[in-house]
Amino acid sequence: MPGTQPGSLFGPDSQFHRFFNDPRWALAILRATVLEAAHPQIGAALIDNSTFVAHPWRRLRNTLVSMQRMFGPDEETRQREAARLNRLHARLSGTDAENRPYDAMDPEVRAWVVATLFESSVTMCRLSGQPLDQTTMKQLYAEFRAFLAALGDQAGHLPPTLQEFWQYYDHMVQEELENTEALRIILYKLFDHLPAPPLLDSLPTVWAAGRALAGPVIGTITVASLPEPFRRRAGLPEIPGAQALMQSTYMAAGLARFLPDGWLRTENLTSLLYLSPDSDDPRAATLTALRGRMKRAGALFRLVTPFPTQHGPAEEAGPRRNAEEFFTEVLDQTGDGYLDWPDLAAMARELSSRLDLDEPEETRLYNAYAEWWKELQPALDTDGDGRISKEEYAAAVPSLAGPALIRVAEVLFSATDKDGNQLIDAAEYRALFRTGFRRTVAGTDPSYSRSAFVKDFLSFMSGRRRSTAFDPLLAEA
Repeated sequence: MPGTQPGSLFGPDSQFHRFFNDPRWALAILRATVLEAAHPQIGAALIDNSTFVAHPWRRLRNTLVSMQRMFGPDEETRQREAARLNRLHARLSGTDAENRPYDAMDPEVRAWVVATLFESSVTMCRLSGQPLDQTTMKQLYAEFRAFLAALGDQAGHLPPTLQEFWQYYDHMVQEELENTEALRIILYKLFDHLPAPPLLDSLPTVWAAGRALAGPVIGTITVASLPEPFRRRAGLPEIPGAQALMQSTYMAAGLARFLPDGWLRTENLTSLLYLSPDSDDPRAATLTALRGRMKRAGALFRLVTPFPTQHGPAEEAGPRRNAEEFFTEVLDQTGDGYLDWPDLAAMARELSSRLDLDEPEETRLYNAYAEWWKELQPALDTDGDGRISKEEYAAAVPSLAGPALIRVAEVLFSATDKDGNQLIDAAEYRALFRTGFRRTVAGTDPSYSRSAFVKDFLSFMSGRRRSTAFDPLLAEA
């Protein structure tokens, strides 16, 4: 925007920073995600490559971390994150079910992603009875345009003025968006089958009861908040009272901003959802006690409700899982019922993000997973369709610990061992696993040797044995 200083567009004084810890923004992010999924190219990329179905909480956490890095005050961090996102998007291309090409690096596609975030932020304020004034709206728009520019968009694929933006947005809604498969999954499958976050993973009955009540409400609110022309074109249902419910929810969420500072900090809530019982975080002991009480309440709840019994990992006997469980929880990262390259790429993507890898370490990890796929496919793809079904995997019951998987473990160890001393210390361990350093090793040196790391990784990936370290990394939602 004319006259705006670039330095004022990011950091604690930005409009985005004020929204980031606003509870209404959770609703806005969800709405923006649906509008993104309605774009044919984005919808196809999500179906083929994203982990949002099988691992929605991980996807949410990674999105929030990325947004923090991009809108934070540190320019070096922003450049590193922009480079990482560009490398990630450069790997996402293909064709959809109608043989139409998609490319995550298409500048028009990237512009639409940013446009949905801006427009949904404006809409959340309007729906909660606090519409933005023009000055604030212009500032916010300048920040999102600067965000897109930081990703390398020099051609100005978002219009330069607000007036032109609204014309662009109306055209996209009325002419370009579709009722895609990804949109339908988010609205009609994800909410109904949303897995529990790690914090509540051992309380399946309590989670199922809450999801059965909240899922349809969230779906109804989200549909009601979408632009009316798109709802009509896409044939989305018009539920009586949905508009009133939606506005009441936004207004109620807006009231939470009056809570004391720090109560609703996004990073605190995100870390809480992913807090493991064995963490050395001081909150872990309190939450473990609370979880025990909730489990007792869940047992009582099962006696008086018709919800079917559901078993979480904590309720299963022994540390092992069968082949089908391992396939669903670990190998099928995209949740489409098959193992193929996008699933292994998703593993590499998650590990690269956890370790904040730069080139060439990230490429080495991707290449190691690619070699593993070349080893797996001819051995397990018995019908030759280019992917491995759960049945093909379970029938073979293979030992996956071939040379290529050993190479994956070796590359992952080297990437984690930042100081190159051939040992993973407590800080390096936390960077990868984000949990307490609870491993017992010989002697008094709290370190993890290369051979021990490789052995444990292979045991997890091929022996189908549960792991308190690797399960939260690759199996949890």
